[in-house]
Amino acid sequence: MKKLIILLTILTLGYVSVSADNTKKDNRDRLCKVFTDKVSDYEKNMRNDIYAKRTLSSYEKRAKLYCSK
Repeated sequence: MKKLIILLTILTLGYVSVSADNTKKDNRDRLCKVFTDKVSDYEKNMRNDIYAKRTLSSYEKRAKLYCSK
């Protein structure tokens, strides 16, 4: 009985770990798309001042971060 409980615990933890990895990858893909779209949309309607350039730079950094792996 004890072995059965240990086996079920190990199998459950292994499944949770794989599921969490898939969720992280899905979130990463979603955020990559979000920030890539933000960069392209922002460039089209961007003002010509320092704050707009910094905002665009921030979006580009985050797009690079989420799309790199």
